Amino acid sequence: MSLIIKDIDVRFIAAMKAKDAEALSAFRMLRAALKNAAIEKRKPDLDDEEAHEVISRELKKLKDSLKDFTDAGREDLAAKVEKEIGLLSEFMPEQMGEDEVRAVVKEAVTSTGASNPGDFGRVMGEVMKKVKGRADGGLVTRIAKEELSGS
Repeated sequence: MSLIIKDIDVRFIAAMKAKDAEALSAFRMLRAALKNAAIEKRKPDLDDEEAHEVISRELKKLKDSLKDFTDAGREDLAAKVEKEIGLLSEFMPEQMGEDEVRAVVKEAVTSTGASNPGDFGRVMGEVMKKVKGRADGGLVTRIAKEELSGS
Protein backbone atom coordinates (compact mmCIF):
# COMPACT_ATOMS: atom_id res chain seq x y z
CA MET A 1 0.00 0.00 0.00
CA SER A 2 1.34 3.42 -0.91
CA LEU A 3 2.33 5.89 1.77
CA ILE A 4 -0.24 8.36 0.48
CA ILE A 5 -3.09 5.89 0.89
CA LYS A 6 -1.90 4.99 4.39
CA ASP A 7 -1.81 8.69 5.27
CA ILE A 8 -5.33 9.16 3.88
CA ASP A 9 -6.56 6.23 6.00
CA VAL A 10 -4.96 7.71 9.12
CA ARG A 11 -6.53 11.11 8.42
CA PHE A 12 -9.90 9.43 7.73
CA ILE A 13 -9.83 7.68 11.12
CA ALA A 14 -8.78 10.91 12.85
CA ALA A 15 -11.68 12.76 11.22
CA MET A 16 -14.03 10.01 12.31
CA LYS A 17 -12.82 10.20 15.92
CA ALA A 18 -13.01 14.01 15.87
CA LYS A 19 -16.53 13.81 14.39
CA ASP A 20 -15.49 16.24 11.64
CA ALA A 21 -18.31 15.57 9.16
CA GLU A 22 -16.88 17.67 6.30
CA ALA A 23 -13.40 16.11 6.47
CA LEU A 24 -14.93 12.66 6.89
CA SER A 25 -17.03 13.21 3.77
CA ALA A 26 -14.01 14.38 1.75
CA PHE A 27 -11.84 11.44 2.83
CA ARG A 28 -14.67 8.97 2.26
CA MET A 29 -15.09 10.29 -1.30
CA LEU A 30 -11.33 10.13 -1.92
CA ARG A 31 -11.02 6.60 -0.51
CA ALA A 32 -13.86 5.44 -2.77
CA ALA A 33 -12.19 7.01 -5.82
CA LEU A 34 -8.88 5.33 -4.92
CA LYS A 35 -10.58 1.97 -4.40
CA ASN A 36 -12.44 2.29 -7.73
CA ALA A 37 -9.18 3.13 -9.51
CA ALA A 38 -7.51 0.06 -7.98
CA ILE A 39 -10.41 -2.13 -9.10
CA GLU A 40 -10.25 -0.61 -12.58
CA LYS A 41 -6.53 -1.39 -12.80
CA ARG A 42 -7.15 -4.88 -11.35
CA LYS A 43 -4.60 -4.25 -8.62
CA PRO A 44 -4.97 -4.69 -4.86
CA ASP A 45 -3.40 -1.27 -4.20
CA LEU A 46 -2.22 1.76 -6.12
CA ASP A 47 1.32 3.11 -5.98
CA ASP A 48 2.03 6.75 -5.08
CA GLU A 49 2.03 7.97 -8.70
CA GLU A 50 -1.33 6.34 -9.43
CA ALA A 51 -2.74 7.73 -6.19
CA HIS A 52 -1.58 11.22 -7.19
CA GLU A 53 -3.39 10.83 -10.52
CA VAL A 54 -6.64 9.92 -8.74
CA ILE A 55 -6.30 12.76 -6.25
CA SER A 56 -5.57 15.17 -9.11
CA ARG A 57 -8.75 14.06 -10.92
CA GLU A 58 -10.81 14.50 -7.77
CA LEU A 59 -9.31 17.95 -7.20
CA LYS A 60 -10.22 18.95 -10.75
CA LYS A 61 -13.82 17.84 -10.17
CA LEU A 62 -13.95 19.81 -6.93
CA LYS A 63 -12.53 22.92 -8.58
CA ASP A 64 -15.13 22.67 -11.34
CA SER A 65 -17.85 22.32 -8.69
CA LEU A 66 -16.47 25.31 -6.82
CA LYS A 67 -16.71 27.45 -9.95
CA ASP A 68 -20.28 26.28 -10.55
CA PHE A 69 -21.35 26.94 -6.96
CA THR A 70 -19.71 30.37 -6.95
CA ASP A 71 -21.38 31.29 -10.25
CA ALA A 72 -24.74 30.15 -8.87
CA GLY A 73 -24.29 32.20 -5.69
CA ARG A 74 -24.24 29.13 -3.43
CA GLU A 75 -21.62 30.34 -0.97
CA ASP A 76 -22.55 27.65 1.57
CA LEU A 77 -21.68 24.85 -0.86
CA ALA A 78 -18.67 26.78 -2.18
CA ALA A 79 -17.23 27.00 1.34
CA LYS A 80 -17.65 23.24 1.83
CA VAL A 81 -15.94 22.49 -1.49
CA GLU A 82 -13.08 24.91 -0.67
CA LYS A 83 -12.44 22.99 2.55
CA GLU A 84 -12.43 19.69 0.63
CA ILE A 85 -9.98 21.14 -1.91
CA GLY A 86 -7.71 22.20 0.95
CA LEU A 87 -7.81 18.73 2.52
CA LEU A 88 -7.09 16.90 -0.74
CA SER A 89 -4.38 19.36 -1.83
CA GLU A 90 -2.29 18.31 1.17
CA PHE A 91 -1.67 14.94 -0.52
CA MET A 92 -0.37 16.43 -3.78
CA PRO A 93 3.31 17.15 -4.44
CA GLU A 94 4.58 20.72 -4.33
CA GLN A 95 3.21 22.63 -7.30
CA MET A 96 5.62 24.27 -9.74
CA GLY A 97 5.64 28.03 -10.09
CA GLU A 98 5.03 29.88 -13.35
CA ASP A 99 8.76 30.51 -13.91
CA GLU A 100 9.59 26.82 -13.49
CA VAL A 101 6.82 25.80 -15.89
CA ARG A 102 7.96 28.41 -18.41
CA ALA A 103 11.51 26.97 -18.30
CA VAL A 104 10.18 23.44 -18.94
CA VAL A 105 8.01 24.69 -21.82
CA LYS A 106 10.96 26.54 -23.41
CA GLU A 107 13.07 23.41 -23.11
CA ALA A 108 10.30 21.34 -24.74
CA VAL A 109 9.91 23.87 -27.57
CA THR A 110 13.65 23.62 -28.24
CA SER A 111 13.83 19.83 -27.97
CA THR A 112 10.82 19.23 -30.25
CA GLY A 113 11.85 21.88 -32.76
CA ALA A 114 8.44 23.53 -32.44
CA SER A 115 8.17 26.85 -34.19
CA ASN A 116 4.47 27.66 -34.62
CA PRO A 117 1.11 27.14 -32.88
CA GLY A 118 0.54 24.01 -34.98
CA ASP A 119 3.20 22.24 -32.91
CA PHE A 120 1.20 22.79 -29.71
CA GLY A 121 0.30 19.10 -29.27
CA ARG A 122 3.89 17.89 -29.45
CA VAL A 123 5.04 20.53 -26.97
CA MET A 124 2.20 19.77 -24.53
CA GLY A 125 2.91 16.04 -24.70
CA GLU A 126 6.55 16.62 -23.87
CA VAL A 127 5.85 19.11 -21.07
CA MET A 128 3.10 17.11 -19.38
CA LYS A 129 5.41 14.08 -19.11
CA LYS A 130 7.88 16.19 -17.17
CA VAL A 131 5.48 18.13 -14.93
CA LYS A 132 2.88 15.42 -14.36
CA GLY A 133 0.99 16.19 -11.16
CA ARG A 134 3.22 19.13 -10.26
CA ALA A 135 1.71 21.83 -12.48
CA ASP A 136 -1.79 22.89 -13.41
CA GLY A 137 -2.70 21.93 -16.97
CA GLY A 138 -4.32 25.31 -17.59
CA LEU A 139 -1.12 27.11 -16.64
CA VAL A 140 0.95 24.85 -18.89
CA THR A 141 -1.47 25.39 -21.79
CA ARG A 142 -1.38 29.18 -21.40
CA ILE A 143 2.41 29.31 -21.26
CA ALA A 144 2.83 26.91 -24.20
CA LYS A 145 0.49 29.03 -26.33
CA GLU A 146 2.40 32.19 -25.37
CA GLU A 147 5.75 30.62 -26.23
CA LEU A 148 4.54 29.23 -29.57
CA SER A 149 2.85 32.44 -30.63
CA GLY A 150 6.03 34.40 -29.86
CA SER A 151 4.49 36.63 -27.18
